[in-house]
Amino acid sequence: MRLLPVAIAALIGSSFVSVPAIADTDQLVANICDYVKSDDKNRLRKKMKESRVKLRNVYSSISCDGSSLLRTAYKSNAGNVGEFIAKRMPSSDLAAPEADGKAILDWASANGYDASEITTAIKDRLGGGAGSDD
Repeated sequence: MRLLPVAIAALIGSSFVSVPAIADTDQLVANICDYVKSDDKNRLRKKMKESRVKLRNVYSSISCDGSSLLRTAYKSNAGNVGEFIAKRMPSSDLAAPEADGKAILDWASANGYDASEITTAIKDRLGGGAGSDD
């Protein structure tokens, strides 16, 4: 008989804990999208570090107005943040097709972003970069 009240108390307690976590996640995603759109690499890095979140672990689950973070960076002309994201992503994720079935380089080429510094950073990460003088 004591198990039922304990189970109910645990259920009530966990419901209070999970609601702020969802709100915090939504706020984190909103902040990340804002920092990408405004090309604010320093604030993006700080927010990721404060939240103890690695970009490579959350990239595929974040969408800014229906676009991935890299596509958002392209559209916002956010070269610094786009390069930062490209350098932090595993090459397998950069080569993988996104939600619409196109890989990021295919999408960038189709939308006229071939000359972007983000494209250069992605190509360097994939090992096909031209002109990297390091």
